[in-house]
Amino acid sequence: MKAFQALFDRLDRMNGTNAKVRALAEHFRSTPAADGAWALQLLLGKRRRRLITGRRLRDILRDRGGLPEWLIADCHGQVGDSAETISLLWPAVKDRIQGQATDLPSINPEQPLHWWMETLLPAIGALKDDKQADAVIHLWHAVPDERHFIVNKLLTGGFRVGVSTGLISRALATAFELEDTLVVQRLMGGFTPSAAAFLALSRPEAPEEQQSSGVPYPFFLASPLEPERLVETPASDWRVEWKWDGIRGQLIHRGTGVYLWSRGEELVNDSFPELVDVAAALPQGTVLDGEVICWREGDETPLGFDQLQRRLGRKTVGSTLKRECPMRFVAYDLLERSGTDIRQRPLHERQHQLDDVLNHVDHGEAWRLHRSPSWVLQSWGELDQQRNNAREVRAEGLMLKNIDSPYLSGRKRGHWWKHKLEPMTLDAVLLYAQAGSGRRANLFTDYTFGLWSDAAEPQLVSFAKAYSGLNDEEILELDRWIRRNTLQRFGPARSVKAELVFEIGFEGIHPSKRHKSGIAVRFPRILRWRRDKPADEADRIQTALSLIRDQPEASL
Repeated sequence: MKAFQALFDRLDRMNGTNAKVRALAEHFRSTPAADGAWALQLLLGKRRRRLITGRRLRDILRDRGGLPEWLIADCHGQVGDSAETISLLWPAVKDRIQGQATDLPSINPEQPLHWWMETLLPAIGALKDDKQADAVIHLWHAVPDERHFIVNKLLTGGFRVGVSTGLISRALATAFELEDTLVVQRLMGGFTPSAAAFLALSRPEAPEEQQSSGVPYPFFLASPLEPERLVETPASDWRVEWKWDGIRGQLIHRGTGVYLWSRGEELVNDSFPELVDVAAALPQGTVLDGEVICWREGDETPLGFDQLQRRLGRKTVGSTLKRECPMRFVAYDLLERSGTDIRQRPLHERQHQLDDVLNHVDHGEAWRLHRSPSWVLQSWGELDQQRNNAREVRAEGLMLKNIDSPYLSGRKRGHWWKHKLEPMTLDAVLLYAQAGSGRRANLFTDYTFGLWSDAAEPQLVSFAKAYSGLNDEEILELDRWIRRNTLQRFGPARSVKAELVFEIGFEGIHPSKRHKSGIAVRFPRILRWRRDKPADEADRIQTALSLIRDQPEASL
Protein backbone atom coordinates (compact mmCIF):
# COMPACT_ATOMS: atom_id res chain seq x y z
CA MET A 1 0.00 0.00 0.00
CA LYS A 2 2.85 2.37 0.78
CA ALA A 3 4.26 2.01 -2.74
CA PHE A 4 0.84 2.58 -4.30
CA GLN A 5 0.28 5.67 -2.16
CA ALA A 6 3.64 7.00 -3.33
CA LEU A 7 2.68 6.36 -6.95
CA PHE A 8 -0.65 8.11 -6.47
CA ASP A 9 1.06 11.14 -4.92
CA ARG A 10 3.58 11.30 -7.79
CA LEU A 11 0.88 11.11 -10.45
CA ASP A 12 -1.19 13.74 -8.67
CA ARG A 13 1.73 16.20 -8.89
CA MET A 14 2.59 15.48 -12.53
CA ASN A 15 1.25 17.11 -15.67
CA GLY A 16 3.48 15.75 -18.44
CA THR A 17 2.43 12.54 -20.18
CA ASN A 18 5.97 11.19 -20.55
CA ALA A 19 6.68 11.73 -16.87
CA LYS A 20 3.54 9.80 -15.93
CA VAL A 21 4.50 6.96 -18.26
CA ARG A 22 7.94 6.74 -16.62
CA ALA A 23 6.45 6.75 -13.12
CA LEU A 24 3.94 4.05 -13.99
CA ALA A 25 6.51 1.91 -15.79
CA GLU A 26 8.85 2.09 -12.80
CA HIS A 27 6.05 1.03 -10.46
CA PHE A 28 4.87 -1.89 -12.63
CA ARG A 29 8.44 -3.10 -13.12
CA SER A 30 9.40 -3.00 -9.43
CA THR A 31 6.23 -4.06 -7.63
CA PRO A 32 5.32 -7.73 -6.91
CA ALA A 33 2.89 -9.20 -9.44
CA ALA A 34 -0.04 -9.45 -6.99
CA ASP A 35 0.29 -5.74 -6.12
CA GLY A 36 0.91 -4.78 -9.73
CA ALA A 37 -2.35 -6.47 -10.68
CA TRP A 38 -4.35 -4.43 -8.18
CA ALA A 39 -2.55 -1.21 -9.03
CA LEU A 40 -3.45 -1.80 -12.68
CA GLN A 41 -7.08 -2.55 -11.85
CA LEU A 42 -7.42 0.62 -9.78
CA LEU A 43 -5.65 2.83 -12.30
CA LEU A 44 -7.84 1.56 -15.13
CA GLY A 45 -10.78 3.02 -13.21
CA LYS A 46 -13.13 0.14 -14.02
CA ARG A 47 -16.29 0.01 -11.95
CA ARG A 48 -15.85 -2.15 -8.86
CA ARG A 49 -18.26 -3.48 -6.29
CA ARG A 50 -18.81 -0.86 -3.63
CA LEU A 51 -17.90 -2.20 -0.19
CA ILE A 52 -19.39 0.73 1.73
CA THR A 53 -21.25 3.74 0.39
CA GLY A 54 -19.90 7.23 0.84
CA ARG A 55 -23.10 8.08 2.68
CA ARG A 56 -22.44 5.30 5.18
CA LEU A 57 -18.93 6.57 5.89
CA ARG A 58 -20.23 10.11 6.43
CA ASP A 59 -22.87 8.79 8.85
CA ILE A 60 -20.23 6.91 10.84
CA LEU A 61 -18.13 10.06 11.12
CA ARG A 62 -21.21 12.05 12.18
CA ASP A 63 -22.42 9.55 14.80
CA ARG A 64 -19.04 8.64 16.31
CA GLY A 65 -17.42 12.05 15.93
CA GLY A 66 -20.34 14.09 17.24
CA LEU A 67 -20.42 16.33 14.17
CA PRO A 68 -23.70 18.00 13.15
CA GLU A 69 -25.38 16.79 9.98
CA TRP A 70 -25.44 20.27 8.45
CA LEU A 71 -21.66 20.67 8.81
CA ILE A 72 -20.90 17.38 7.05
CA ALA A 73 -23.49 18.15 4.37
CA ASP A 74 -22.05 21.62 3.72
CA CYS A 75 -18.49 20.29 3.61
CA HIS A 76 -19.54 17.52 1.25
CA GLY A 77 -21.36 20.05 -0.92
CA GLN A 78 -18.19 22.13 -1.21
CA VAL A 79 -15.78 19.25 -1.73
CA GLY A 80 -18.10 17.03 -3.77
CA ASP A 81 -16.50 13.75 -2.67
CA SER A 82 -17.19 11.66 0.45
CA ALA A 83 -13.68 10.22 0.75
CA GLU A 84 -12.07 13.65 0.63
CA THR A 85 -14.66 15.18 2.97
CA ILE A 86 -13.95 12.53 5.61
CA SER A 87 -10.18 12.74 5.24
CA LEU A 88 -10.35 16.51 5.80
CA LEU A 89 -12.67 16.30 8.83
CA TRP A 90 -11.02 13.33 10.55
CA PRO A 91 -8.03 15.18 12.12
CA ALA A 92 -10.47 17.49 13.94
CA VAL A 93 -12.35 14.65 15.66
CA LYS A 94 -10.00 11.67 15.92
CA ASP A 95 -8.87 12.46 19.48
CA ARG A 96 -12.43 12.35 20.78
CA ILE A 97 -13.30 9.01 19.14
CA GLN A 98 -12.21 5.87 20.96
CA GLY A 99 -11.06 2.95 18.85
CA GLN A 100 -12.97 -0.29 19.42
CA ALA A 101 -11.70 -3.87 19.57
CA THR A 102 -12.64 -5.79 16.45
CA ASP A 103 -12.27 -9.26 14.97
CA LEU A 104 -10.43 -7.85 11.97
CA PRO A 105 -6.93 -8.96 11.05
CA SER A 106 -4.26 -6.79 12.64
CA ILE A 107 -3.98 -3.63 10.57
CA ASN A 108 -0.45 -2.77 9.52
CA PRO A 109 -0.22 0.17 7.09
CA GLU A 110 2.84 -1.47 5.55
CA GLN A 111 0.89 -4.51 4.36
CA PRO A 112 0.97 -4.95 0.54
CA LEU A 113 -1.81 -3.57 -1.63
CA HIS A 114 -3.25 -6.97 -2.53
CA TRP A 115 -3.79 -7.75 1.19
CA TRP A 116 -5.83 -4.58 1.59
CA MET A 117 -7.91 -5.29 -1.51
CA GLU A 118 -8.43 -9.02 -0.99
CA THR A 119 -8.48 -9.40 2.81
CA LEU A 120 -8.97 -6.32 4.97
CA LEU A 121 -11.35 -4.06 3.03
CA PRO A 122 -13.75 -6.86 1.97
CA ALA A 123 -13.87 -8.01 5.62
CA ILE A 124 -14.96 -4.52 6.71
CA GLY A 125 -17.49 -4.32 3.90
CA ALA A 126 -19.08 -7.62 5.01
CA LEU A 127 -19.80 -6.37 8.56
CA LYS A 128 -23.11 -4.83 9.61
CA ASP A 129 -24.30 -1.96 11.76
CA ASP A 130 -22.22 -1.20 14.89
CA LYS A 131 -19.62 -3.86 14.12
CA GLN A 132 -18.96 -2.21 10.80
CA ALA A 133 -18.82 1.26 12.37
CA ASP A 134 -16.34 -0.04 14.98
CA ALA A 135 -14.19 -1.55 12.22
CA VAL A 136 -14.18 1.68 10.20
CA ILE A 137 -13.16 3.74 13.25
CA HIS A 138 -10.45 1.20 14.04
CA LEU A 139 -9.23 1.47 10.44
CA TRP A 140 -9.15 5.28 10.52
CA HIS A 141 -7.09 5.23 13.71
CA ALA A 142 -4.65 2.68 12.30
CA VAL A 143 -4.02 4.47 9.01
CA PRO A 144 -1.80 7.58 8.83
CA ASP A 145 -3.81 10.72 8.05
CA GLU A 146 -2.16 11.15 4.67
CA ARG A 147 -3.52 7.77 3.53
CA HIS A 148 -7.11 8.34 4.60
CA PHE A 149 -8.23 9.65 1.23
CA ILE A 150 -6.99 6.61 -0.68
CA VAL A 151 -8.36 4.10 1.86
CA ASN A 152 -11.78 5.75 1.83
CA LYS A 153 -11.81 5.78 -1.97
CA LEU A 154 -10.97 2.08 -2.05
CA LEU A 155 -13.80 1.32 0.38
CA THR A 156 -16.38 3.23 -1.64
CA GLY A 157 -15.24 1.82 -4.99
CA GLY A 158 -14.82 5.24 -6.56
CA PHE A 159 -11.06 5.42 -6.99
CA ARG A 160 -10.00 7.56 -9.96
CA VAL A 161 -6.68 9.12 -10.98
CA GLY A 162 -5.85 11.22 -14.01
CA VAL A 163 -4.34 8.61 -16.31
CA SER A 164 -5.95 7.19 -19.43
CA THR A 165 -6.09 3.56 -20.51
CA GLY A 166 -3.79 4.42 -23.41
CA LEU A 167 -1.22 5.96 -21.09
CA ILE A 168 -1.33 2.90 -18.82
CA SER A 169 -0.84 0.62 -21.85
CA ARG A 170 2.20 2.63 -22.89
CA ALA A 171 3.63 2.33 -19.38
CA LEU A 172 3.15 -1.45 -19.29
CA ALA A 173 4.72 -1.77 -22.74
CA THR A 174 7.69 0.32 -21.58
CA ALA A 175 8.09 -1.62 -18.35
CA PHE A 176 8.18 -5.04 -19.99
CA GLU A 177 9.55 -4.19 -23.46
CA LEU A 178 6.36 -5.12 -25.31
CA GLU A 179 4.53 -3.61 -28.27
CA ASP A 180 1.95 -1.07 -27.12
CA THR A 181 -0.68 -2.66 -29.40
CA LEU A 182 -0.09 -6.06 -27.79
CA VAL A 183 -0.75 -4.66 -24.30
CA VAL A 184 -3.92 -2.92 -25.51
CA GLN A 185 -5.04 -6.21 -27.05
CA ARG A 186 -4.42 -8.17 -23.88
CA LEU A 187 -6.41 -5.66 -21.83
CA MET A 188 -9.43 -5.97 -24.12
CA GLY A 189 -12.29 -7.85 -22.54
CA GLY A 190 -11.43 -6.80 -19.01
CA PHE A 191 -8.78 -7.59 -16.44
CA THR A 192 -9.33 -9.62 -13.25
CA PRO A 193 -6.59 -8.74 -10.74
CA SER A 194 -4.33 -11.62 -9.72
CA ALA A 195 -0.62 -12.34 -9.79
CA ALA A 196 -1.16 -14.87 -12.58
CA ALA A 197 -3.13 -12.39 -14.68
CA PHE A 198 -0.45 -9.72 -14.28
CA LEU A 199 2.32 -12.14 -15.24
CA ALA A 200 0.32 -13.22 -18.30
CA LEU A 201 -0.18 -9.57 -19.27
CA SER A 202 3.52 -8.80 -19.03
CA ARG A 203 4.96 -11.96 -20.63
CA PRO A 204 6.60 -11.97 -24.10
CA GLU A 205 4.26 -12.51 -27.04
CA ALA A 206 3.56 -16.10 -28.10
CA PRO A 207 2.79 -16.79 -31.79
CA GLU A 208 -0.36 -18.81 -31.05
CA GLU A 209 -1.68 -16.40 -28.40
CA GLN A 210 -4.39 -14.68 -30.45
CA GLN A 211 -5.70 -17.68 -32.36
CA SER A 212 -6.85 -19.57 -29.27
CA SER A 213 -8.65 -16.79 -27.41
CA GLY A 214 -11.99 -15.04 -27.62
CA VAL A 215 -10.46 -11.63 -26.90
CA PRO A 216 -11.36 -8.82 -29.35
CA TYR A 217 -8.95 -6.49 -31.07
CA PRO A 218 -8.74 -2.86 -29.91
CA PHE A 219 -11.35 -0.82 -31.78
CA PHE A 220 -10.27 1.73 -34.38
CA LEU A 221 -12.21 4.99 -33.91
CA ALA A 222 -13.01 7.78 -36.34
CA SER A 223 -12.32 11.46 -35.66
CA PRO A 224 -14.74 14.37 -36.26
CA LEU A 225 -14.42 15.57 -39.83
CA GLU A 226 -11.81 18.24 -40.61
CA PRO A 227 -12.85 19.30 -44.15
CA GLU A 228 -9.66 21.25 -44.80
CA ARG A 229 -7.65 18.02 -44.50
CA LEU A 230 -9.87 16.22 -47.01
CA VAL A 231 -10.20 18.68 -49.86
CA GLU A 232 -6.48 18.40 -50.59
CA THR A 233 -6.96 14.73 -51.48
CA PRO A 234 -8.95 13.19 -54.39
CA ALA A 235 -12.48 12.16 -53.46
CA SER A 236 -11.79 8.80 -55.10
CA ASP A 237 -9.27 8.00 -52.33
CA TRP A 238 -12.11 7.68 -49.84
CA ARG A 239 -14.91 5.20 -49.28
CA VAL A 240 -18.14 6.46 -47.73
CA GLU A 241 -20.60 4.47 -45.65
CA TRP A 242 -23.48 5.18 -43.31
CA LYS A 243 -22.79 5.83 -39.63
CA TRP A 244 -25.40 3.52 -38.14
CA ASP A 245 -27.11 4.25 -34.82
CA GLY A 246 -26.50 1.00 -32.94
CA ILE A 247 -23.76 -0.30 -30.68
CA ARG A 248 -20.31 -0.97 -32.09
CA GLY A 249 -19.16 -4.54 -31.72
CA GLN A 250 -16.77 -7.28 -32.80
CA LEU A 251 -18.19 -10.69 -33.72
CA ILE A 252 -15.60 -13.43 -33.27
CA HIS A 253 -15.56 -17.11 -34.23
CA ARG A 254 -12.44 -18.84 -33.02
CA GLY A 255 -11.64 -22.34 -31.86
CA THR A 256 -12.93 -21.68 -28.35
CA GLY A 257 -16.38 -20.48 -29.47
CA VAL A 258 -18.36 -17.44 -30.64
CA TYR A 259 -18.02 -14.09 -28.90
CA LEU A 260 -19.83 -10.80 -29.39
CA TRP A 261 -18.02 -7.90 -27.72
CA SER A 262 -19.27 -4.34 -27.39
CA ARG A 263 -16.92 -1.39 -27.75
CA GLY A 264 -17.25 -0.99 -23.97
CA GLU A 265 -15.46 -4.36 -23.66
CA GLU A 266 -18.56 -6.21 -22.48
CA LEU A 267 -19.35 -9.72 -23.68
CA VAL A 268 -22.99 -9.41 -24.82
CA ASN A 269 -23.71 -12.94 -26.08
CA ASP A 270 -26.72 -13.32 -23.76
CA SER A 271 -28.42 -10.19 -25.09
CA PHE A 272 -28.12 -11.18 -28.75
CA PRO A 273 -28.30 -15.00 -29.00
CA GLU A 274 -29.46 -14.91 -32.65
CA LEU A 275 -26.22 -13.24 -33.70
CA VAL A 276 -24.14 -15.71 -31.74
CA ASP A 277 -26.01 -18.58 -33.39
CA VAL A 278 -25.52 -17.36 -36.97
CA ALA A 279 -21.89 -16.40 -36.31
CA ALA A 280 -21.15 -20.07 -35.63
CA ALA A 281 -21.53 -20.52 -39.40
CA LEU A 282 -18.58 -18.18 -40.04
CA PRO A 283 -15.25 -19.85 -40.83
CA GLN A 284 -12.97 -20.55 -37.90
CA GLY A 285 -10.63 -17.66 -37.15
CA THR A 286 -12.99 -14.89 -38.31
CA VAL A 287 -13.35 -11.48 -36.65
CA LEU A 288 -15.88 -8.94 -37.95
CA ASP A 289 -16.09 -5.29 -36.89
CA GLY A 290 -19.51 -3.72 -37.21
CA GLU A 291 -22.71 -2.47 -35.64
CA VAL A 292 -25.37 -4.33 -33.67
CA ILE A 293 -28.77 -2.99 -34.77
CA CYS A 294 -32.46 -3.89 -34.52
CA TRP A 295 -33.40 -4.54 -38.15
CA ARG A 296 -36.25 -6.63 -39.55
CA GLU A 297 -35.57 -9.06 -42.37
CA GLY A 298 -36.50 -7.48 -45.68
CA ASP A 299 -36.74 -3.90 -44.35
CA GLU A 300 -34.68 -1.23 -46.08
CA THR A 301 -33.97 0.69 -42.86
CA PRO A 302 -33.32 -0.33 -39.22
CA LEU A 303 -35.53 0.25 -36.21
CA GLY A 304 -34.66 3.06 -33.81
CA PHE A 305 -32.11 2.96 -31.03
CA ASP A 306 -34.97 2.93 -28.51
CA GLN A 307 -35.82 -0.58 -29.70
CA LEU A 308 -32.21 -1.72 -29.36
CA GLN A 309 -32.20 -0.46 -25.77
CA ARG A 310 -34.82 -3.08 -24.92
CA ARG A 311 -32.21 -5.78 -25.60
CA LEU A 312 -29.24 -4.23 -23.81
CA GLY A 313 -28.20 -5.89 -20.56
CA ARG A 314 -30.58 -8.84 -20.98
CA LYS A 315 -29.42 -12.18 -19.65
CA THR A 316 -32.33 -14.00 -21.28
CA VAL A 317 -34.31 -12.93 -24.34
CA GLY A 318 -37.81 -14.31 -24.83
CA SER A 319 -39.55 -15.08 -28.11
CA THR A 320 -41.67 -11.91 -27.96
CA LEU A 321 -38.64 -9.65 -27.62
CA LYS A 322 -36.85 -11.54 -30.38
CA ARG A 323 -39.82 -10.98 -32.65
CA GLU A 324 -40.32 -7.29 -31.79
CA CYS A 325 -36.60 -6.43 -31.79
CA PRO A 326 -34.94 -8.64 -34.42
CA MET A 327 -31.17 -8.31 -34.52
CA ARG A 328 -28.69 -7.84 -37.34
CA PHE A 329 -24.91 -7.40 -37.32
CA VAL A 330 -23.98 -4.82 -39.96
CA ALA A 331 -20.33 -5.51 -40.79
CA TYR A 332 -17.91 -2.70 -41.64
CA ASP A 333 -14.64 -4.54 -41.71
CA LEU A 334 -12.84 -7.89 -41.55
CA LEU A 335 -10.02 -7.98 -39.00
CA GLU A 336 -9.05 -11.63 -39.01
CA ARG A 337 -9.52 -14.38 -41.59
CA SER A 338 -8.66 -18.05 -41.12
CA GLY A 339 -6.84 -17.12 -37.94
CA THR A 340 -4.63 -14.52 -39.66
CA ASP A 341 -4.61 -10.92 -38.43
CA ILE A 342 -5.19 -8.79 -41.56
CA ARG A 343 -5.57 -5.40 -39.89
CA GLN A 344 -2.47 -3.97 -41.57
CA ARG A 345 -3.76 -4.73 -45.05
CA PRO A 346 -5.47 -1.84 -46.89
CA LEU A 347 -9.16 -1.22 -46.32
CA HIS A 348 -10.19 -2.02 -49.89
CA GLU A 349 -8.56 -5.45 -49.62
CA ARG A 350 -10.12 -6.19 -46.22
CA GLN A 351 -13.57 -5.23 -47.48
CA HIS A 352 -13.16 -7.39 -50.60
CA GLN A 353 -12.38 -10.34 -48.32
CA LEU A 354 -15.32 -9.38 -46.09
CA ASP A 355 -17.67 -9.69 -49.06
CA ASP A 356 -16.26 -13.13 -49.83
CA VAL A 357 -16.75 -14.31 -46.23
CA LEU A 358 -20.34 -13.05 -45.93
CA ASN A 359 -21.35 -14.42 -49.34
CA HIS A 360 -20.49 -17.95 -48.22
CA VAL A 361 -22.30 -18.10 -44.86
CA ASP A 362 -24.37 -21.29 -44.87
CA HIS A 363 -27.12 -20.61 -42.35
CA GLY A 364 -30.90 -20.27 -42.48
CA GLU A 365 -30.69 -16.76 -41.02
CA ALA A 366 -27.64 -15.54 -42.92
CA TRP A 367 -29.52 -12.27 -43.49
CA ARG A 368 -28.56 -11.32 -39.94
CA LEU A 369 -24.95 -10.85 -41.12
CA HIS A 370 -25.12 -7.91 -43.47
CA ARG A 371 -22.39 -5.93 -45.22
CA SER A 372 -22.73 -2.19 -44.61
CA PRO A 373 -23.00 -0.55 -48.03
CA SER A 374 -20.15 1.73 -49.05
CA TRP A 375 -19.39 3.81 -52.11
CA VAL A 376 -16.91 6.29 -53.56
CA LEU A 377 -17.79 9.96 -53.97
CA GLN A 378 -17.46 11.48 -57.43
CA SER A 379 -16.54 14.86 -55.94
CA TRP A 380 -16.31 16.60 -52.59
CA GLY A 381 -19.21 18.81 -53.61
CA GLU A 382 -21.70 15.99 -53.04
CA LEU A 383 -20.50 15.15 -49.51
CA ASP A 384 -22.98 17.28 -47.56
CA GLN A 385 -25.88 16.18 -49.76
CA GLN A 386 -25.01 12.55 -49.06
CA ARG A 387 -24.86 13.30 -45.35
CA ASN A 388 -28.28 14.95 -45.44
CA ASN A 389 -29.72 11.73 -46.83
CA ALA A 390 -28.70 9.88 -43.66
CA ARG A 391 -31.97 10.46 -41.82
CA GLU A 392 -33.89 8.78 -44.65
CA VAL A 393 -32.04 5.54 -43.87
CA ARG A 394 -32.14 6.12 -40.08
CA ALA A 395 -28.39 6.72 -39.84
CA GLU A 396 -26.48 9.32 -37.81
CA GLY A 397 -24.42 10.59 -40.72
CA LEU A 398 -21.49 9.39 -42.81
CA MET A 399 -18.16 7.67 -42.26
CA LEU A 400 -15.24 8.41 -44.59
CA LYS A 401 -12.40 5.90 -44.72
CA ASN A 402 -9.26 6.06 -46.81
CA ILE A 403 -9.23 3.11 -49.20
CA ASP A 404 -5.65 2.25 -48.22
CA SER A 405 -6.07 2.68 -44.47
CA PRO A 406 -4.98 -0.04 -42.04
CA TYR A 407 -7.12 -0.95 -39.06
CA LEU A 408 -5.36 0.74 -36.14
CA SER A 409 -6.34 1.07 -32.46
CA GLY A 410 -7.90 4.02 -30.72
CA ARG A 411 -8.45 7.39 -32.40
CA LYS A 412 -5.72 8.09 -34.98
CA ARG A 413 -6.48 11.16 -37.08
CA GLY A 414 -6.20 11.12 -40.83
CA HIS A 415 -7.46 7.65 -41.79
CA TRP A 416 -11.13 7.61 -40.74
CA TRP A 417 -13.50 10.54 -40.31
CA LYS A 418 -17.09 10.83 -39.11
CA HIS A 419 -19.42 13.41 -40.62
CA LYS A 420 -22.49 13.44 -38.40
CA LEU A 421 -25.81 15.06 -39.10
CA GLU A 422 -26.45 18.47 -37.62
CA PRO A 423 -28.07 17.84 -34.22
CA MET A 424 -31.75 18.25 -33.58
CA THR A 425 -32.36 21.20 -31.27
CA LEU A 426 -34.88 22.50 -28.77
CA ASP A 427 -34.85 25.64 -26.63
CA ALA A 428 -35.35 24.60 -23.00
CA VAL A 429 -35.50 26.23 -19.56
CA LEU A 430 -33.00 25.46 -16.79
CA LEU A 431 -34.88 23.83 -13.88
CA TYR A 432 -32.30 22.07 -11.67
CA ALA A 433 -28.55 22.12 -11.11
CA GLN A 434 -26.13 19.84 -9.32
CA ALA A 435 -22.43 20.13 -8.52
CA GLY A 436 -20.00 18.33 -10.79
CA SER A 437 -17.10 16.09 -9.84
CA GLY A 438 -13.30 16.22 -9.93
CA ARG A 439 -11.94 19.69 -10.56
CA ARG A 440 -15.50 21.02 -10.90
CA ALA A 441 -16.77 19.58 -7.62
CA ASN A 442 -17.31 23.11 -6.25
CA LEU A 443 -19.26 24.31 -9.29
CA PHE A 444 -22.77 23.60 -10.52
CA THR A 445 -22.14 21.95 -13.88
CA ASP A 446 -24.84 19.26 -14.18
CA TYR A 447 -28.10 20.72 -15.43
CA THR A 448 -31.70 19.57 -15.95
CA PHE A 449 -33.84 21.32 -18.55
CA GLY A 450 -37.57 21.50 -19.15
CA LEU A 451 -40.09 22.15 -21.93
CA TRP A 452 -43.56 23.65 -21.62
CA SER A 453 -46.48 21.25 -21.46
CA ASP A 454 -49.44 21.69 -23.79
CA ALA A 455 -52.02 21.96 -21.01
CA ALA A 456 -54.45 24.87 -20.72
CA GLU A 457 -52.11 26.25 -18.05
CA PRO A 458 -48.66 25.20 -19.34
CA GLN A 459 -46.15 23.83 -16.84
CA LEU A 460 -42.45 23.17 -17.30
CA VAL A 461 -41.72 19.45 -17.56
CA SER A 462 -38.15 18.14 -17.32
CA PHE A 463 -36.99 16.39 -20.50
CA ALA A 464 -33.18 16.19 -20.55
CA LYS A 465 -29.97 16.51 -18.55
CA ALA A 466 -26.81 18.01 -20.01
CA TYR A 467 -23.28 18.24 -18.66
CA SER A 468 -21.30 19.84 -21.48
CA GLY A 469 -21.33 22.69 -23.94
CA LEU A 470 -20.49 25.76 -21.87
CA ASN A 471 -17.02 27.28 -21.66
CA ASP A 472 -15.29 27.97 -18.33
CA GLU A 473 -16.37 31.60 -18.24
CA GLU A 474 -20.03 30.69 -18.82
CA ILE A 475 -19.87 27.94 -16.19
CA LEU A 476 -18.60 30.41 -13.58
CA GLU A 477 -21.26 32.96 -14.52
CA LEU A 478 -24.02 30.36 -14.40
CA ASP A 479 -22.75 28.97 -11.09
CA ARG A 480 -23.01 32.42 -9.49
CA TRP A 481 -26.53 32.83 -10.91
CA ILE A 482 -27.63 29.42 -9.58
CA ARG A 483 -26.44 30.24 -6.06
CA ARG A 484 -28.33 33.55 -6.11
CA ASN A 485 -31.52 32.08 -7.57
CA THR A 486 -31.94 28.77 -5.73
CA LEU A 487 -35.54 27.99 -4.76
CA GLN A 488 -35.17 24.62 -3.01
CA ARG A 489 -32.49 22.08 -2.15
CA PHE A 490 -32.89 18.34 -2.69
CA GLY A 491 -29.71 16.81 -1.32
CA PRO A 492 -26.95 17.80 -3.77
CA ALA A 493 -29.44 19.21 -6.31
CA ARG A 494 -31.10 22.64 -6.36
CA SER A 495 -34.18 23.90 -8.12
CA VAL A 496 -33.78 27.39 -9.58
CA LYS A 497 -35.97 30.16 -10.89
CA ALA A 498 -37.30 29.25 -14.33
CA GLU A 499 -35.73 32.18 -16.15
CA LEU A 500 -32.77 30.99 -18.28
CA VAL A 501 -33.12 29.43 -21.73
CA PHE A 502 -30.54 27.22 -23.45
CA GLU A 503 -30.46 25.64 -26.89
CA ILE A 504 -30.08 21.88 -26.36
CA GLY A 505 -28.73 19.69 -29.15
CA PHE A 506 -29.19 15.91 -29.37
CA GLU A 507 -28.67 13.07 -31.85
CA GLY A 508 -32.00 11.28 -31.61
CA ILE A 509 -35.43 11.49 -30.01
CA HIS A 510 -38.06 8.86 -29.31
CA PRO A 511 -41.16 8.24 -27.14
CA SER A 512 -40.49 7.02 -23.62
CA LYS A 513 -42.87 5.83 -20.92
CA ARG A 514 -40.10 6.14 -18.34
CA HIS A 515 -39.90 9.93 -18.56
CA LYS A 516 -42.53 12.36 -17.32
CA SER A 517 -42.28 14.34 -20.55
CA GLY A 518 -43.05 11.21 -22.61
CA ILE A 519 -39.84 11.60 -24.63
CA ALA A 520 -36.17 10.69 -24.38
CA VAL A 521 -33.20 12.11 -26.30
CA ARG A 522 -29.74 10.74 -27.10
CA PHE A 523 -26.50 12.56 -26.24
CA PRO A 524 -28.00 15.88 -25.12
CA ARG A 525 -25.59 18.81 -24.74
CA ILE A 526 -25.79 22.58 -24.52
CA LEU A 527 -25.24 24.35 -27.84
CA ARG A 528 -25.61 27.93 -26.61
CA TRP A 529 -27.02 30.13 -23.88
CA ARG A 530 -30.11 31.86 -25.34
CA ARG A 531 -29.72 35.18 -23.57
CA ASP A 532 -31.99 36.70 -26.20
CA LYS A 533 -34.99 34.54 -25.30
CA PRO A 534 -37.33 34.75 -22.26
CA ALA A 535 -38.46 31.54 -20.59
CA ASP A 536 -42.04 31.73 -21.86
CA GLU A 537 -40.72 31.48 -25.44
CA ALA A 538 -38.95 28.16 -24.87
CA ASP A 539 -40.19 25.17 -26.85
CA ARG A 540 -43.17 22.99 -25.96
CA ILE A 541 -43.51 19.24 -25.65
CA GLN A 542 -45.55 19.31 -28.86
CA THR A 543 -42.54 20.64 -30.74
CA ALA A 544 -40.48 17.72 -29.49
CA LEU A 545 -43.19 15.27 -30.54
CA SER A 546 -43.20 16.78 -34.03
CA LEU A 547 -39.48 15.94 -34.32
CA ILE A 548 -40.37 12.31 -33.64
CA ARG A 549 -43.13 12.34 -36.26
CA ASP A 550 -40.76 13.80 -38.84
CA GLN A 551 -38.43 10.81 -38.57
CA PRO A 552 -38.75 7.93 -41.09
CA GLU A 553 -41.18 5.24 -39.89
CA ALA A 554 -41.82 7.18 -36.70
CA SER A 555 -44.65 6.07 -34.46
CA LEU A 556 -46.12 7.67 -31.36
